[in-house]
Amino acid sequence: MLQRLLITTGGFLLFATTAFAHELRPGYLEITQASDNKFSVLWKVPRSSSSNLLLDLELMLPAGCSDVAPQVRKEASTGLVTRRVVDCGPAGIIDQELSVVGLAAANSKVLTRLALAGLEPQSIILSPDEPSYVIRSAPSRLRVAWDYIVLGVEHILLGIDHLLFVLALLLNTRGMIALIKAITSFTVAHSITLTLATLGFVGLPGPPVEAMIALSILFLARELARRQQGYTGLTRSSPWVVAFAFGLLHGFGFAGALSEVGLPQNEIPLALFTFNVGVEAGQLIFVAAVLVFMAALRRVRMEWPVWLRQAPAYMIGTMAMFWCAERISGFW
Repeated sequence: MLQRLLITTGGFLLFATTAFAHELRPGYLEITQASDNKFSVLWKVPRSSSSNLLLDLELMLPAGCSDVAPQVRKEASTGLVTRRVVDCGPAGIIDQELSVVGLAAANSKVLTRLALAGLEPQSIILSPDEPSYVIRSAPSRLRVAWDYIVLGVEHILLGIDHLLFVLALLLNTRGMIALIKAITSFTVAHSITLTLATLGFVGLPGPPVEAMIALSILFLARELARRQQGYTGLTRSSPWVVAFAFGLLHGFGFAGALSEVGLPQNEIPLALFTFNVGVEAGQLIFVAAVLVFMAALRRVRMEWPVWLRQAPAYMIGTMAMFWCAERISGFW
């Protein structure tokens, strides 16, 4: 049975907390050209989501850039913000290298915005694999697309609450056709609200959305527990309806995470589309892994005790209740 999946993963899932619940906390760098040679720089070093300590990141501006005024630093709950003005000389910064040291050790990313005179604004993501960037007149569309695909995949695979929802949906669904319909409905629904919310057509406050996402997981856990007692609920009879309804809600959660990263103003449709592609790719990777593991478990002939077969529903429900209480307490 698919429920056996949590026998192995239960300890890890119970250890996870909201710090790992679809949190993207990248660094931020904004460079705005003030005159021919001078640039305003805003540099934010984020805090670790687990320890709340500042990440050990060092900004390396292009060679030849030097401060022309004292730096201004301000502590914030999410990180340290530094503002400075630099003079980069006659060479400017076009075709010069920009980098951030420490991304690999911190396992973090830095969203970089460039607003250069006479050029369209650019958005580049520096990552552990690509911690440097040679500033061009315009970024490669391929680079933008790849950056946001990777962000989408990471977001869903590191979003424990979204993965638990998908897992609970799988556990409640009977038959491959019903499963395909449910996953497709969830995908279509959260794609709709992700797009509309990101483009500003609709919106919901972040904290209530996060609490409602936890409640959606709790609902599926309850349905799973009652199903094991012989009850046939809405999720069992019409999983695609439940998947679509809650998918609309989860789309607002995805949009909230994407708003923290931002979209390149000159490539909004491309970045939005590729982020969504990344989310779907990550979701399919997770579903495929669950199905492969389920197939492997079917080859193991073992009589599982009743309490162990019921464990997944209560483990998922316990985590959902914890998230719900924590997020509601954050309203005040």
